[in-house]
Amino acid sequence: MTFRVTFDREDDGRWIASVEDLPGVHVYGASRDDALGKAQALAFAVLADEIEHGERDPHTLMSVTFATAEAA
Repeated sequence: MTFRVTFDREDDGRWIASVEDLPGVHVYGASRDDALGKAQALAFAVLADEIEHGERDPHTLMSVTFATAEAA
């Protein structure tokens, strides 16, 4: 399964990363890489919670990748 990560940048320089297919996975980072790492960590936590509560079939996540888009 591939999750698309989009980026934006605030006026103060902070980066925002969002995982489109996981509502609520929006994080800030000091750099693009920092925001990406935080988004991936939060995405894995959300996915683990969904599996634990029977909301997602774990077999759909045998391979997980994150595709990134260029900054806005």
